[in-house]
Amino acid sequence: MISTRGRYALRVMLDLAEHTGDGYIPMKEVAERQGLSLKYLERIMPALSKSGLVEGIHGKGGGYRLSRLPEEYTVGEILRLAEGDLAPVACLACGAKPCERESYCKTISMWKKFYEITNEYFDSITIADLLKSEAENQPAL
Repeated sequence: MISTRGRYALRVMLDLAEHTGDGYIPMKEVAERQGLSLKYLERIMPALSKSGLVEGIHGKGGGYRLSRLPEEYTVGEILRLAEGDLAPVACLACGAKPCERESYCKTISMWKKFYEITNEYFDSITIADLLKSEAENQPAL
């Protein structure tokens, strides 16, 4: 359901949140820390920047940073941006033509409820929540 693009977008946003005080972060550093392909990240970042989730500058000292506080981003917002939609079936996707089977489809109510639950769940989790849960799962020194 969630592609590599969505998972990587979350990892980038988490990495930027962890390094909020460091100014603009070069994607090369994020790629190295996260063990991700820099080329793949370079395809994801324009969408995050264009949507206003991150701010970027080019050139020496350039990179990206969050445009808001970590608690102001939901996982759902990031995944929908990266994935385009979280619809479990094509007929529920944004912009889909009305399904000619909907009036007698025996599964549409199940898919609608699943879609609603998925969006509600991901919208209830913030980047700050994920950072907090990561810290709580670290072993004590």
